[in-house]
Amino acid sequence: MIKINTLNGNTFAQMIISGANNLYNNRKTVDELNVFPVPDGDTGTNMSLTATAMATELLKKGDTTLTKAADTMSFATLRGARGNSGVILSQLFRGFYKGVKGEDVLTTETAAAGFKNAVDTAYKAVMKPKEGTILTVASAGAAKAQEILVDGEMTDLLTFCDEVSQSMEEALLNTPELLPVLKQAGVVDSGGQGLMQELKGAFAVSYTHLTL
Repeated sequence: MIKINTLNGNTFAQMIISGANNLYNNRKTVDELNVFPVPDGDTGTNMSLTATAMATELLKKGDTTLTKAADTMSFATLRGARGNSGVILSQLFRGFYKGVKGEDVLTTETAAAGFKNAVDTAYKAVMKPKEGTILTVASAGAAKAQEILVDGEMTDLLTFCDEVSQSMEEALLNTPELLPVLKQAGVVDSGGQGLMQELKGAFAVSYTHLTL
């Protein structure tokens, strides 16, 4: 199996744009899960509008480095955030930018730093963080990334993405156990599902682009 240790800024930008497209394509499914904090059925729409604002700006940039792409991603989502879910998504991207600032390429180390800063920033931005939400799902990914670094045996980004994504998916499936309103409705958290749609679309680019 091919192993990839670094991703340049252009591929990273393509990943983020692909993630935004996947979130857009699945926005209605995410909307249907929306029962917390208010059952207004717009989580997927708001997250998609936020991510689309980011994708639009990235498409304008052309050749870029990791830092520049992440900076564009952070600025565009902060300015284009819609609804509570969009604001939290923008804070995750803002934190990710702080974690990779100054880097030209993505590695497992820089990705882990980005994930950690993303979660720290998002938790600080929410007045009363609630577990069983998008924050829980993001936190699981950051924790897995740090665990991989501590083990010190893996530098392959494809495997890294797989393991982080799996941990986040497991956390998403467990959200009904943390929020009774989700369990009563028989759904997982909509914000967490929206985040997974963004990441699944993003990770799909790394698999297809780098293994051809």
